[in-house]
Amino acid sequence: MARFWRWLQNHDVSRRLRFRFLIVSNLRETSVTSAVNQFAEQQHDSAARWRAGFEVLLIFVVFAVYAGWPVPDPNEPHYLGKARHYWDPAWIQNDFFLQSADSHWAFYVTCGWASRFLAFPALAWVGRVATWALLAIAWRRLSWSVIPQIGMSILSAALFVTLNENFQMAGEWVVGGFEAKGLAYALVFAGLAELVRGRWNATWILLGAASAFHVLVGGWTVLAAGICWLVAGPQRPRLVAMLPGLAVGGVLSLAGLVPALAINLHADPATVARANEIYVYERLTHHLSFFDIAAGFRWRFALLTIAWFVLSSLRSAGLTQNGLRAIVNASLGVVVVGIGLSIMGHTYPDRVSGLLRFYWFRLADCLVPLGVALGITALLMHWSESRWWARIATSLALAGLLLAPQFVARLSPGTPRADKPGKVTNYPDWRDACEWIAANTPPEARFLTPRTAQTFKWYAGRSEVATWKDLPQDAESIVAWRQRLEDLHGTGDSAEPWYDSLAEAPPSRLRDVAQRYDAQYLLTESEPPLDLKCIYQNDSYAVYEIASSDK
Repeated sequence: MARFWRWLQNHDVSRRLRFRFLIVSNLRETSVTSAVNQFAEQQHDSAARWRAGFEVLLIFVVFAVYAGWPVPDPNEPHYLGKARHYWDPAWIQNDFFLQSADSHWAFYVTCGWASRFLAFPALAWVGRVATWALLAIAWRRLSWSVIPQIGMSILSAALFVTLNENFQMAGEWVVGGFEAKGLAYALVFAGLAELVRGRWNATWILLGAASAFHVLVGGWTVLAAGICWLVAGPQRPRLVAMLPGLAVGGVLSLAGLVPALAINLHADPATVARANEIYVYERLTHHLSFFDIAAGFRWRFALLTIAWFVLSSLRSAGLTQNGLRAIVNASLGVVVVGIGLSIMGHTYPDRVSGLLRFYWFRLADCLVPLGVALGITALLMHWSESRWWARIATSLALAGLLLAPQFVARLSPGTPRADKPGKVTNYPDWRDACEWIAANTPPEARFLTPRTAQTFKWYAGRSEVATWKDLPQDAESIVAWRQRLEDLHGTGDSAEPWYDSLAEAPPSRLRDVAQRYDAQYLLTESEPPLDLKCIYQNDSYAVYEIASSDK
C-alpha cells in the first residue's frame, strides 16, 4: 500500500485522485484494525469465561468435599418432608408436624415438586448439587469483587467453610444439606458482590429474593445492608435512585414475609407468649440466648471477631475501602443488641422471648468468617510476589490442606448425621425397623417413636405423635407440640425430665397416650421388653401393636 502511494506521487497523478485513495486506504486500515481488536476482545472474553467457569467448578468441589456427608442431614427430613407433603397432601396426611403451618412457602413451591418423582435420597442429592453450584457461582463473584485475581476465590472459599465450621458461635452453617437456608445464602452472596461493586439496585433485588426463601437470612442481611448504606457517606446513591431495586426486592420478599407474619395472625396473645418461651428457652436456647450458648463457642467467636478487626484495619487486606467492611461490622452490631436482649431475658423472660426468637447471632456467624476469609486471602496475595500460575498453585495447595480431614472422611462416609449416636441407638437396626414398618403397616398408621429420632418419616413414611426435632412454627402448634412431648416422654421429674427410652415407661401410660393421640403402634428400644404385643424385633428396636393390646 505504501509503495503504490509513492508511485502516485512520482507519476504526477492528480491531487484529487491521491486524496480519494488516501481516504479509502485509511478506512480499510481502520476496518482491519477494528476487526483485529474486536477479535482480540472476543478471545479475551472467551478465555475469561473459561477461567471463571473453571474457578466455579473448583469452588463447587470445595463445597462438595466439605459438606458431602451421607443423606439425610439433620434438617433434610424436616424440610423435604414438609416440601413433599405440600405437593402431595395424601402422603402421611395425618401427621401432626406435616399438617402444621408452612413458613418456607417459596422453598416448598420451587423445590418440593421434584419430590413427586424423586425418592428422598435422590431429591436431597439433586438439591445439594444445585445449591452448592449456586453458592459457588455467587462466592466466586463476591470473592472477585474484593480480590480480582485468578484462583484466589478457591482459597477464600476453603477458608470460609473452615472458619464457619470452627469459629461460629450460635450454630449457623451456610454450606450443607438441602434446605431453604442454602439457597437464601447463595442469593445473599450474590447481593453482597453487587453491594461491594456499588450496584445497589441489584443488591436490593437479590436480598429480596433471599428473604423469599428464608425471611430471617435475607431480612437480617437487608437490615445490615441498610446500615451499610447509611454510613457510606457521600459515596452512597440517593434513595430515589434505589427505588426500583427496593420495590422489586420488596415484592420478592413478600413470598417469605407474608407467611411469617400470617402464621400467628389468629392466635391469642397468651398462646403466642407461651410459644415464644418454649421456642427460646426450651427448644432453641443454644441458638437464641447468648448466655445459653456454650462458653467455648462464645470465646472462639470472640477470637474470630478480633481477627476481623485487625484485618479490616490493614490497607493491604483490601477491606478498608469497600462496603464489605461496613456490612460485617453491621452484623456485629446486631450481635451486640442480641447480647443486650439476652441480659434482659434473665429479668423479663416473658417480655423478651418474642424478640430473642429472631436469631440475632445468625448473620454474624456467616459474615464474620466471610470477612476474615476474604481478608486473609487478600493479605496472602498482597505479600506474594509470585507469578499468577504460582499463586494459583499455592491457592489450590492451601485449600487442599484445609479440606484434607473432610476429604478423608468422604472416603468412608459412615452414618448419616441425622442418625448419629444420640439420635438412634444403632443405625442399621433403626433402618431395618423403619423399613419393616414401611412394608408391613397401613399407610395411615400413627406411631409413638423415640424422642430424639429424626428420620422416622424419611425411612418409614408413617405418621408419628411428636419428636424433638420436628418443631412447628406457629404458636398454637408449638404449645401443642410441647404438650405432646410431655405426655409421651415426660417423667414429671425436673432433674430428669425425659425418659431415655419409651421402653422405660409404664405400658398403661403408653396405652393411654396412644388412645389420646390415636396411635396404633409403638417403635422403641427392644430392651427392656414391654408388656405389649410385639410384632417385630431386632437387636436394638422393637415394634409393638398397641391397639390390639388393649384389654
